Amino acid sequence: MKILISILLACIPALIWGGIFYKKDPVSRKKAKQTFLLGMLAVAPILLYKWSWKYFPGININVYTDSLQTNLLSFSSALYLPLGTVLMFMFVGVIEEYMKHLVVKKTDQGFFRNVDDAIEFSIISALGFAFVENSLYLYYIWEYQGLDVMLVSFVFRAIFSTFAHVLFSGVYGYFYGIAYFADPIWSEKVRAKRYPFVNLLHTVFHFKRNRVFATEKISEGLMLAIALHASFNILLEMNQTFFMVPFLVLGYGLLDELFKRKENLKAYGYLTGDYSEGHLHDRLWKRLHKKSLAQQPD
Repeated sequence: MKILISILLACIPALIWGGIFYKKDPVSRKKAKQTFLLGMLAVAPILLYKWSWKYFPGININVYTDSLQTNLLSFSSALYLPLGTVLMFMFVGVIEEYMKHLVVKKTDQGFFRNVDDAIEFSIISALGFAFVENSLYLYYIWEYQGLDVMLVSFVFRAIFSTFAHVLFSGVYGYFYGIAYFADPIWSEKVRAKRYPFVNLLHTVFHFKRNRVFATEKISEGLMLAIALHASFNILLEMNQTFFMVPFLVLGYGLLDELFKRKENLKAYGYLTGDYSEGHLHDRLWKRLHKKSLAQQPD
């Protein structure tokens, strides 16, 4: 009964946050449901990894980070944080953000019309991930700390922790969307004479400019998502909960701004393959090919 109630409670923030951001950029409902379900499954490898610690203690990240607990990052006499904790949160950020992103990369290819779609699907994947995580946390807290503590935790996780996952993945999704449409976006950047660093790499190493640009965007998105994830966990570890309201307000404002950017709404058409490929979706390509043949003189 406890696990069922925990699951039902975890549904509430997923539905509320999902509804808020789905209205900003409606996508295929069937595909959205699939992405949510796969976002839920993305938790499984992490749970398997933690379960394996019992049998393979050498792969437990805490074994290595715990040895750094004496190396403190001191901010003041009353405010400090062990270096090992920081590294552990960075590791968690890498694993969780990449798993959520992998869902979008492997399941939503060919369904992006614009950068906003990449943000939307990333958020949906994050909500599936957060749903399972919240269910497990609520059940565990209820079982070992009591109903009162669980209800307080539910309010916090529903408002802040769930949105945190949305923010991290939404930001990553923005950069992934730019990388996904690297070919047309890079063409626009060239006309605007931007990104001299990319041009330098092309000149020295003869890398394709649009591929360097795509890799650069993916790297930026991943690093920013990891940094945000780790910062959020660090603030909680240091009991700096008064940062949560500004975090919520500023984070929501950032995502809202990304959805409203005109360049993110620009429809580039459907592309196939991962972000390293710049071919039109098969059906769209056939349609354009037919049209071009029809316009040719006899």
